[in-house]
Amino acid sequence: MKESFTIHDLPPSDRPRERMLKLGIEALSSQEVLALLLGRGVKGESVMVTSQKLLSKFGNLKNIAAASIAELSSINGIGPAKAAQIKAAFELSRRLDDYTDYAPREKIKAPADIIKYVKNMLKGKKKEHFLIISLDSRNHPIKTSTISIGSLDSSIVHPREVFKEALACSAASVIFIHNHPSGDTEPSGEDIQITKRLMEAGTILGIDVLDHVIVCDNDYLSMKAKNLM
Repeated sequence: MKESFTIHDLPPSDRPRERMLKLGIEALSSQEVLALLLGRGVKGESVMVTSQKLLSKFGNLKNIAAASIAELSSINGIGPAKAAQIKAAFELSRRLDDYTDYAPREKIKAPADIIKYVKNMLKGKKKEHFLIISLDSRNHPIKTSTISIGSLDSSIVHPREVFKEALACSAASVIFIHNHPSGDTEPSGEDIQITKRLMEAGTILGIDVLDHVIVCDNDYLSMKAKNLM
């Protein structure tokens, strides 16, 4: 007797690939989509079982997307290569959201526009990410760059590294954004100190700092609107 069935033990009509070809990807469950992504299971275990283990351990797709390579690899049947496939799939989805949610050349007029521009880049992140949006003279975004990942301090967010990106694309102004994974948008003393230091550097370089926005999954704070810069 087999210890566990494989996907080939399923009737063809119940196999994820055949169901997708017949009914379309939208008809598949999250478990089936993950099974298609992973491709195959391990000895004695169907890929359907492996995908269900992912969902059971992390609870939902959002948590799977936020999991690290090491966390994903802790599942039997998910090694570093398959974990990398999972991370790549969710990253492509995030980039598609960035593309469809916001026209890249649309003018930024208010903090809400900034949030719309970067929300999918920062959603669900467990570490602090510091971003810079470089803009032209009409406040159209030219480029968005990630400057650092991890807790902010003045040694990591250095004016040299921050404005290197802005200078490279001849930006007239910049906007800074970073997330607070804690869910509290209140800026720390370090946040305010770094912002003032970067503003001073921008004045010397002739690049206006328009705002520094702190983002959480469900809220944001504009330091300019709060007169903190």
